[in-house]
Amino acid sequence: MRHAFRLSLLVTSCLLAGTALAQTSHPMVETAMGKADALEEKVIEWRRHLHQNPELSYQEHNTAAYIKAALESMPGYQIQSGIAQTGIKAVLKGGKPGPVVALRADMDALPVQERNDLPFKSVAQGTWQGKEVSVSHACGHDTHVAMLLGAAQVFSDMREELPGTIVLLFQPAEEQGPGKPLSGANAMMAEGVLDKPKVDVVMGQHIGPSYPAGSIGYRKGSLMASGDVFSISLAGKGGHGSSPWTAASPLVAAAETVVALNSIIAQRTNPQDGTTVVTVGLLQSGNRPNVLPETADISGTVRSLSKQNQTRAHELIERYAQNIAANHDVKATVRIDTGYEVLVSDPNVTQTIIPALELASDRIGAKEVPPGMGSEDFGAFGKNVPVVFWRLNASPYPDKMGAPNHSPEFMIDEKALRIGTRALLASSLTYMLDNHTP
Repeated sequence: MRHAFRLSLLVTSCLLAGTALAQTSHPMVETAMGKADALEEKVIEWRRHLHQNPELSYQEHNTAAYIKAALESMPGYQIQSGIAQTGIKAVLKGGKPGPVVALRADMDALPVQERNDLPFKSVAQGTWQGKEVSVSHACGHDTHVAMLLGAAQVFSDMREELPGTIVLLFQPAEEQGPGKPLSGANAMMAEGVLDKPKVDVVMGQHIGPSYPAGSIGYRKGSLMASGDVFSISLAGKGGHGSSPWTAASPLVAAAETVVALNSIIAQRTNPQDGTTVVTVGLLQSGNRPNVLPETADISGTVRSLSKQNQTRAHELIERYAQNIAANHDVKATVRIDTGYEVLVSDPNVTQTIIPALELASDRIGAKEVPPGMGSEDFGAFGKNVPVVFWRLNASPYPDKMGAPNHSPEFMIDEKALRIGTRALLASSLTYMLDNHTP
C-alpha cells in the first residue's frame, strides 16, 4: 500500500513538474534516501557534539578538526582545510562524468547564552569584541554541519555510481556581518573556493522554527534580503544650552536625519522593485542636559530584496545625511558596509529540484514560501554560478512556531535532521541526473 501511494504521488507530481521528477524517482535517489534514514542516529550524534562545543566566527578550530576527522573516515574525499582561516573544502569525484555540485554548511555560533534545559546544552565561553561571552548555536549551524556530514557519508558510499562531482563547503563566520573582516562566504569566494573543480551550482539550506517539523520551504527568485550596516558620524561645535546660537551642535541634525531616513523607503523607492527596509538602531549624542555636544552618531541597517533598491537606498542615505548636516553647519561622515548579497534562488534550478524536495520531505510537504527580510551570506556564492537555497522547518512544537533563530530559547526538533540530510542528497542527485552526459 505504501509503495502504491508513493508511485501515485510520483506520477501525479511528474505531470505537474515535467521530466525532473522522473529523475527524482531514479533508483539511485531512492537508495540515497534509504541510506540517509539509516544514518539518522549518527547525524543526531554529530549535531549534539557540535551543539555542546560551539565556537564563534573565525574561531571554529575545534569544529573544523572534528569535521575533518569525520570526513577522513569516509573514503574518496580530497580534503583541504584552512580555507578562509578555518573553512574546509572536500571534493568527491564520482565514478561517472557529470556536473559539479557544491553543498554548503556554515559552522560558527553566536555570543548568546543558551537557556534550554538539554543534556547537551552549551555552557561554552568565548571572546567576542574583547569581552568574555557565553556561546551557543542559537542559529542552528550545528545542525547544518551534521546534516552535510550525513550527506557526505552517503555520497561516499555511492561514489562509484555518482554521475558527477560533489564539493562540500564547511564555511566559517556566516555570523560575522557586513564589512571587514569579510564574512565567511565572501572570504571563501576571495580564495577561489568554487574553482578546481569549477562548480556548476551551489546548494544550501537553513533550519528554522516554523512548523511542521520536517517541512521544506523554497522559492524561485529572491528568498532572503541583502544586509548592510550604515554609520553616520556628525561633527560640529559644542556649547551651552542657554545660547545655542553660539554653537553648531550636531544633535538636532542627527534627530532630523533619523526622521528623514525613515521616509526614504516610503517616498523614494518603488516597492514593485522589491521590498526594502531602512532601520535606525542607534542614536547617541551628548552627556549632560545643559551641554550642547560636539558629536553625534547614527547607525542602522539596510535590507532589500532587490539590488536596484539596495543601491538606491545607499545613495539616499549618503545624500540625506550630507544635506541635513550642511543645513545645520556640521560635517557628516557616512560609511556603508555591505557584503550580504540578495539571496536569489535560481528559478530554473529550483524548478528542477522541487520534486526532489517533496520526495525528501517524506510526505511532510515542500511548498513555495514568501521571501524573508533576514540576511544570509550564502548569496555571495551566486555571483557567477546559480545557487539554490531552501528553509528546513524544525519547530519543537506540533502546532506552533518555536523561538526564533538567535534567541536564547532557540530549539529544534531533531527529527527534522533526517529530512534535511535527505534534501541535500535528493537535490544534488536530481540535478546531476538531469544534467549529466550519458
